[in-house]
Amino acid sequence: MAYSEGIIARAERRLKEQQEAHRAQQQARREQIFRALPRTREIERTLRQTAPRILAASLKQGLGQEEALAALRRENLALQDEEAALLAQGGFPPDALDDQPFCPLCNDRGWKGQTMCRCLSALCRQEQIQELSSLLNLGEQSFETFRLDYYDRQTWPEFKRSPRETMEIILSTCRSYAELFGSYPHKNLFLNGNPGLGKTFLSACIARVVAEKGFSVVYDTAANIFSRFETRKFARNAEDARQAEADAQRYLRCDLLILDDLGSEFTTPFVQSALYELINTRLVEQKHTVISSNLNLDGIRQRYSPQVASRLEGEYFIMAFFGQDIRLLKKQLR
Repeated sequence: MAYSEGIIARAERRLKEQQEAHRAQQQARREQIFRALPRTREIERTLRQTAPRILAASLKQGLGQEEALAALRRENLALQDEEAALLAQGGFPPDALDDQPFCPLCNDRGWKGQTMCRCLSALCRQEQIQELSSLLNLGEQSFETFRLDYYDRQTWPEFKRSPRETMEIILSTCRSYAELFGSYPHKNLFLNGNPGLGKTFLSACIARVVAEKGFSVVYDTAANIFSRFETRKFARNAEDARQAEADAQRYLRCDLLILDDLGSEFTTPFVQSALYELINTRLVEQKHTVISSNLNLDGIRQRYSPQVASRLEGEYFIMAFFGQDIRLLKKQLR
């Protein structure tokens, strides 16, 4: 999962806090047992000292290494048996005094080799959703709360169907895309239409469901994305360039990129080039992308390039939104 450095760092801090709390709970349990069964404290202390004491004795008495290890094993086993009997009498499990890792899968490292352990992955998923929530109103924006009743049931002749009928299809498609992410027939969606028709709302719904499934999701506006690409190329400060490069790689490599409001940015030859790089790289690497725009394909072709329009037409499932501006309708109903 191509989580950002910030998400991973915050998740690792939280994992460390959870591990420390787990160790504190273990120590509190040990103290409880020691108070109830004082002899167990002595046994634990002796067990920790057994190895150096036996080795020292073997050197002093001239015992061989095998004899020393055999004596060590015998004494340890006798103490462990005594401790197990005491714990059983006190109603405690046999491993009650053992140090147990918070996550036995990775032994509290957070990683298994180069693979993120699920203990850390779960926290990254939570941090990602929290980050998305700061950009999108994920608390209210969900497929369940999407309002179809704002869309007119009358057929629009130029589209040969009603806005309501169209939005029922679009809502069903977006929901299936999110719920079947990774196996849905279409990897990429292009949502286009006038402002106030629900493109950003449905993008947020997709982001929420896909992020909750554990995939890395990046949501950003076109203006912000191209600004980071520009900083990557032209920054004079090394740290600014490094951070911009990290952001650019996140846009290029994340499991799902949601590029919102394409066409609202100030378009330059550099932006045209950056957009082509973004779309083409993600297609080559088979990454999923959702783009929303007020522009249709003809508008994309004129504003950017025929190559970009061709990529969208050939590789994206295109959904055209139409109807009355929902924001204006809501104001009229207040």
